[in-house]
Amino acid sequence: MNIGATLNIALKNIIKNKTRSFLTALGIVIGVCSVVIMVGIGAGTQKNIQEQIKGMGTNLIMVYNRNVRSGGVNMGGGSSNRLTLADVEKIKKQSAFVEFISPYSSNSMQIIANGRNWNTSVCGVSDEYLQIRDLNIESGYFFNKDEVKSKKNYAVLGKTTLGELFPNGDYQGKKIRIGKNIFTVIGVLKSKGQSGMGQDQDDLILIPYTTAMNKIIGSKRVRTIYLSAKNESDIDNAKSEITQILRESHNLSAYAEDDFSIGTQSEIIERSNSISGFLTILLGSIAGVSLIVGGIGIMNIMLVSVTERTREIGIRIAVGAKSKDIMLQFLVESLVLSVFGGFIGLLISFSAAFILNTFTNIALILNFNIILISFLFSGFVGIFFGYYPARKAANLNPIDALRYE
Repeated sequence: MNIGATLNIALKNIIKNKTRSFLTALGIVIGVCSVVIMVGIGAGTQKNIQEQIKGMGTNLIMVYNRNVRSGGVNMGGGSSNRLTLADVEKIKKQSAFVEFISPYSSNSMQIIANGRNWNTSVCGVSDEYLQIRDLNIESGYFFNKDEVKSKKNYAVLGKTTLGELFPNGDYQGKKIRIGKNIFTVIGVLKSKGQSGMGQDQDDLILIPYTTAMNKIIGSKRVRTIYLSAKNESDIDNAKSEITQILRESHNLSAYAEDDFSIGTQSEIIERSNSISGFLTILLGSIAGVSLIVGGIGIMNIMLVSVTERTREIGIRIAVGAKSKDIMLQFLVESLVLSVFGGFIGLLISFSAAFILNTFTNIALILNFNIILISFLFSGFVGIFFGYYPARKAANLNPIDALRYE
């Protein structure tokens, strides 16, 4: 029997039992749909995180205080607060690869203005902070180097903070109280929206770091140093150079651990890709289990079909059908069911991607390789789980099969 005739018989049997065929293929539909959607959401999340990290700044380098050990004992996060303004000045003067630099200190504080209260993050930064973090002024202006040096009580608001303190948007020349100090609002930042972790990047106030250290925080210690390398190719050289400058500044011996940590955008992206890639594989694998379950469902239904059609099989063998013809017929039926389920699963996946990308904030990226693999795997599942029922049908004794009622 040729493959065309076998396929024709398989389709007739499937159409004859529409409801059962649909329910049999449903497991494959769910499996393929789950794999494509889960992997797609993972890829979309990974892309969003990368974009958020890239949006942190240009050629960004960050220097943090680091926990230190004394006698083999970790002294905790508050034990090392070695970064100072002197470190900032040394890096600025000695580094050949750093273009912009800004100390950074912040506190969450209550702000009072216009008869309204709002708790937000007050950040002390330099006049170069905007260039480092790729921030832009929407209206007004940002404080300059002279205003930082003279410790001006100037404040630049994020869009969220502006909306909470001045709902009508009229901030020009208005005063706000931060702690016991009165500040003049001089500008508003362009909105950056939420970060990949869901944090509102517009809920902040920027003030000169000199003002923050002297009037708000009351400490000359620096929490973080933000830097921007001159070029992307200079980042590794800048990192090595900064390490050497800070070790000398902190009088660390050759065998002493660094009392600071340096991170770069590329390192953060690499770590996030590793984590999100693992999670994507994990989600895809979990969803892939449903494909296996769907295959088991196909095998069970095909076994039932073999039992129901035992007499038919006996008649076909009696009139000359070979065992391989019987086996091929049931394999083709199983394959058609699984491929049909895979096709429907892909259609649902495409629809889900359109709906999620159009009407929600969830990003779903359809990967052609995953689509192809899922579809081919659905066919493999049909053949693999259809083999046992097909072999059982092919090995039936024709005499016993004809006697079956």
